Amino acid sequence: MVQVVDHPKSLPLNIPEELALQVTPAQFAVLAAENRDLRLERTATGILIVNPPTGSDSGNRNAKIITQLGAWGEANPDMGEVFDSSTGFELPNGANRSPGASWIAKERWQALSQKEQEGFAPLCPDFVVELRSRTDSLKKLQEKMQEYMENGAQLGWLIDPQTKRVEIYRSGQAVEVLENPSHLSGETVLPGFTLSLQRIFPS
Repeated sequence: MVQVVDHPKSLPLNIPEELALQVTPAQFAVLAAENRDLRLERTATGILIVNPPTGSDSGNRNAKIITQLGAWGEANPDMGEVFDSSTGFELPNGANRSPGASWIAKERWQALSQKEQEGFAPLCPDFVVELRSRTDSLKKLQEKMQEYMENGAQLGWLIDPQTKRVEIYRSGQAVEVLENPSHLSGETVLPGFTLSLQRIFPS
């Protein structure tokens, strides 16, 4: 005989834009630990952002980005560490953000204590990627990319599969927009890394 134990079911939490919920860093850490299926973020002013799990199509495209970046990272282990979309960082401005993919230079990662590495690392990655889904606000993603750059990122890509457009963010420079590029270069931040967009952009 198999005994079935009923557990309380979690309910999705929808927060209207006009209703801002503020949480402290400590409260955010507890919420994130208790809601691992949600992609929670927190603005610099403490506003909680609840992002639902990504759709299958976007998840598939993001996996292709992570796979390529991860392969480069494994081939260049002395340069730094690669992180996926479930990784949260505490930016210098106090925001908690989770890029779609990211990379941190080895010396910056090793400068963190083990406790800092195990939690929300208190820094902004050197390199960040955001992949826009059909439901994502372009304006909000652009604001998020600018926030990364203002907090120490050196290079960032905002990839929009629907328009086949890529916005390239560089520290201290104007945003460059590419229309339907076939690949992207890691430039001097990720030397030797090239991201192929062949299977990321829809055919």
